[in-house]
Amino acid sequence: MYRLKLYITGKTPGSEKLLSEMTKMLDLNCEGKYTLEVLDVFEHPETAYEDMILATPTLIKILPEPVRRIVGDLSNRERVLAGLKIEGF
Repeated sequence: MYRLKLYITGKTPGSEKLLSEMTKMLDLNCEGKYTLEVLDVFEHPETAYEDMILATPTLIKILPEPVRRIVGDLSNRERVLAGLKIEGF
């Protein structure tokens, strides 16, 4: 089971598109074996501070360990899955 956090900045058309694309990618590659917590840094600044978020978007894989982070452009599926060490990549 994968546990992920996605940090965004505001509810913008760009962040909505990112969330939609991220959900599709995870559904296809994690076969429903994941949870994705979406956090807006404006609404949850204390959590962003605790997780040391310096830029958005930031995707964090919490489980399984080790913790992995990808910051910035999340549109390249292969890059994201390889960076997170999702099985098969």
